[in-house]
Amino acid sequence: MPTRDDLEKVLLIGSGPIVIGQAAEFDYSGSQACRAIREEGIEVVLVNSNPATIMTDPEIADEVYLEPLEPEYVEEIIKKEQPDGLISSLGGQTGLNVSAQLAEQGVLEEYGVELLGTELETIHKSEDREQFAEFLDEVGEDTARSMTIESVDQVDETIEEFGLPVIMRTTYTLGGSGSGVVRTWDELERRVERGIELSMTNEVTVDESIEGWKEFEYEVIRDKNDTTITICNMENIDKMGIHTGESTVVTPSQTVSDDVHQRMRSTGIRVIRALGIVGGCNIQLAYNDETDTIKVVEVNPRVSRSSALASKATGYPIARVTAKIIAGKTLYEIENDITKETPAAFEPTIDYVVTKIPRWPFDKFPNVDRTI
Repeated sequence: MPTRDDLEKVLLIGSGPIVIGQAAEFDYSGSQACRAIREEGIEVVLVNSNPATIMTDPEIADEVYLEPLEPEYVEEIIKKEQPDGLISSLGGQTGLNVSAQLAEQGVLEEYGVELLGTELETIHKSEDREQFAEFLDEVGEDTARSMTIESVDQVDETIEEFGLPVIMRTTYTLGGSGSGVVRTWDELERRVERGIELSMTNEVTVDESIEGWKEFEYEVIRDKNDTTITICNMENIDKMGIHTGESTVVTPSQTVSDDVHQRMRSTGIRVIRALGIVGGCNIQLAYNDETDTIKVVEVNPRVSRSSALASKATGYPIARVTAKIIAGKTLYEIENDITKETPAAFEPTIDYVVTKIPRWPFDKFPNVDRTI
């Protein structure tokens, strides 16, 4: 059957508050997902802390709860609604983190709720930098050397290992919160302390610097039958060292040959398949022109801000298709809404260029730190 008959009711965790670093794109994906799942005859219960969203409109879901997106509140909703499944990958990083916490605390098992789409082990492999590095080594893909830090006391050890500058990254956060290029000992100490505070797992990783390499993203979608396609590739005009959210991004990529593009595309598909991600996701890659080297930077095992850009650039409704996949359909069973003739398993092609330029409204925040 195209749609699972064991799913009568699902719980979708929404995007939470629209704050700097977590924008309205997740409201877009969550709204699409609610509609797509209801089309399959499945009841949707939505929990979101932000009433100023489209997804919290009473017509979008069957039941809407305006509650804090914290495990204890979501557990009470699960207890009351008794959903068959929980969708974690369509509400941004907030939904992913809360779902992972509920699974780890045994709440989902206690109430017989299935974590739909990407499995918990895959989420951990993608979000935990140390596990991700080990996984990439196992599958033969290259990435920057890294070290996990749980205390400021380990700063000296990391500088001795990698020198300066280094890239500091936080785990289980959105928009690179607390992350960035670090050039001095004092700055690294401050960043580590702040990053540990922001991370759900109270740890950060320090990577050898690949600042200045070209940065690319591939939007990838995979179904339960292992059919995997790329929706589009994007090139960050700003090189590695500037976060994607603050970069000018262009699709399709403009400065590499088709051979390099095909190699990066193949790398992305291999990594997503090996991880076992189900639905839409995003993989970031770095490329060095001089050495002809590709390194995997990270994977977002969920619909992301880049997914919204990819959807708008190509017309391919990533969030909608992801929701249909989670509901049990394969890419060949989902109709492409744009063409009305081809299935969603066909990769979109574009004969134009789309550019995303970041905007910083300093008029609203005159005293904010302007460092990129």
